[in-house]
Amino acid sequence: MTKLSDTAEAAPPRSTVRRRTLVRIRSLTAIVFIVGVTLLVQGCSVPTASRQQPQQPSVLPDSVVAPLVKVIPHRTVTALPTARLAKGLTPPTNRWFSGLVYGASPAPVFPLPLSFGLTPNGFQFGVPTVSSSASAVVGPLSSAVIVDVGATSQEVSRYDAASVTIQQTKGQTVVGTTIIAEGSPFVTYSAVHATTIALGKPFLASSNGVFTHLVNGTTYGFVTTGKVGSGTGKVTLSGGQLITWFAVAQGSTVAKFAAAARAPLVGTNVTYSVSGTRSTTTVYYQTASGAPTLFAAMRHQYGAPYPPKDCAAAGYPSIFGQLRLCSGISLTWSVPTLQATSALPLQSITPAQKSDLAVRVAADAANPGPMPHDIYFAGKYLYRLANLFTVAQQVGATAASTLLKADLVSDLNKWTDPRGCLVRSVQCFVYDPSGKGIIGLAPAFGSDVYNDHHFDYGYFLYAAGAVAANDPALARKWAPILNLLAADVGTGGPSTYFPQQRVFDSYAGHSWAGGTGISNVGNNEESSSEAVTAWNGLALWAKAANQPALLTEATWMLSTEASSADAYWTNFPLGTAAVEGYKHSVVSQVWGAQRVYSTFFSNANSAKLAIVLLPMSPVAGYLGGDQSRIRLNLRGAAPSGFDVPFGDQLLMYSALESKQAAAAGIATARALPASSIDGGDSRTYLLAWMMAHSTN
Repeated sequence: MTKLSDTAEAAPPRSTVRRRTLVRIRSLTAIVFIVGVTLLVQGCSVPTASRQQPQQPSVLPDSVVAPLVKVIPHRTVTALPTARLAKGLTPPTNRWFSGLVYGASPAPVFPLPLSFGLTPNGFQFGVPTVSSSASAVVGPLSSAVIVDVGATSQEVSRYDAASVTIQQTKGQTVVGTTIIAEGSPFVTYSAVHATTIALGKPFLASSNGVFTHLVNGTTYGFVTTGKVGSGTGKVTLSGGQLITWFAVAQGSTVAKFAAAARAPLVGTNVTYSVSGTRSTTTVYYQTASGAPTLFAAMRHQYGAPYPPKDCAAAGYPSIFGQLRLCSGISLTWSVPTLQATSALPLQSITPAQKSDLAVRVAADAANPGPMPHDIYFAGKYLYRLANLFTVAQQVGATAASTLLKADLVSDLNKWTDPRGCLVRSVQCFVYDPSGKGIIGLAPAFGSDVYNDHHFDYGYFLYAAGAVAANDPALARKWAPILNLLAADVGTGGPSTYFPQQRVFDSYAGHSWAGGTGISNVGNNEESSSEAVTAWNGLALWAKAANQPALLTEATWMLSTEASSADAYWTNFPLGTAAVEGYKHSVVSQVWGAQRVYSTFFSNANSAKLAIVLLPMSPVAGYLGGDQSRIRLNLRGAAPSGFDVPFGDQLLMYSALESKQAAAAGIATARALPASSIDGGDSRTYLLAWMMAHSTN
């Protein structure tokens, strides 16, 4: 595998579109600070202000899922690593904090603006120092603040949409809990029993009970209800007392942060909404008193067409560019709504082009090839046939569409047989009661440990949604398994059987592909485009199965992921401080602590762009909009033409530059060597794409 950067651990090789990522889950208990600003405990209700926050309707709740789980075989194909996780919590795969839970030792995590890591007896954190090289922008773990709480073991005891709580234990006694959250510049430790904590670096007394020190240009401070020792290297806390640290944003003041720190964070909540033009995300930051707090906005948030309010010029450096400091109880932003589709706009192509496609799709229908056994390539195979089926319908190739539908129905009938894994070892699904998810057999690229589930299942959902769009009987027939695939990646609200929105990170605005997220640079997402395709597929299935709540959720994730893909993978601002020294115009992989020009499967420059384009589904128009950036990105990937690996994906991307570019590319598409056409694509679909974009 190509070395990612000096800070990255070696990761197992993937394929033309594999990654790993993280996941969010429901919590076992709620938390609350008592005695004003005091003890963080489990088993209590959240503050009144938090209870009054809007709650999102459930998507695929237990009442729908339980009967489906009951009829599918139960099997743990591969056990997840031993977890530092409280009993009763749903395994948090595919989350920004999964590395805290899995692996021989806890890995650092990156809840920007901070980085955070557990130590043998406590934790460390700080604002990452960002640097760049020709092929990487990195911001590794900072040890600006080191805290020894006297722990001998630590585990994740609670988590929600954007926050996580770590419980510290000494022997058999819980000594305290620590809470961190995405976007929050605060870290709060709450003592359960009387304890003295040691600070790795002394803080100096400021004023009004505030203590600070300066590290690498950032001022760190804390407030506490405990007793600060002489020399300010130790703090003694009684049971119920706490200490909250903060990192002051550039351009802001210690006083502002100290005031906010006195209303410590206790949890988060996320809601979303979708209209015809706007898809909106709100992250609520719940404090002990319900008072406002401070949080950081990323560029996909403050750069959105409808950005959050109450954000200042003050901020923090990050690998994603400058973060902006905001205040309030919630962070809300909106992006353009991207509507799901499985059809190219072929209505304006010429009669000759339509006849050409009809002949080609008939040949494809007569020779679809064998369906692979593994979950990833079988999904891509079904996706290819579904696109051919849709093209055949659009160009009036009735016999071809009939053949393709028959093949798709036969193949999906096999995969959606709830008892399939009782009679065969491949092309079927099981429920993993240990990991809380659906596992497709045969696994691919670590899917048995929850890598890439949205990539894999997105292809199945896309194919089923396209074929069953006008066939309710098929949707009903496939619903038991397809709804389980949808629940695996799209459950919304409390669930006994699945995590909430397994891979999707509402704050970051994109997915995480690594199941266990074990890496010293956090979790990762390589194929942002496959993630977009996944939510497109989920939305298509929701339409076919007449599930309005699932359709709203899928459309929100589709729109949000597409916006973040543009912001961090294919169309990020050039010439800014964050990417100074970075020599490329695309990012192939995003990790918690680095953005790199590298893939898990190929060192070809064409692959490094293609991985964030493929499979160029009918919804991939979100990749267009900036003609000069498309030309620049292609110049780095295919300077001598499209006879390169994944040349078909690059050629389709070039068509988004202009109608003229698409028209000029039709001849290239006809002559492109078969070796440059991806297995999830076909020359028929490639030509249909070029023709469609030459007229629309």
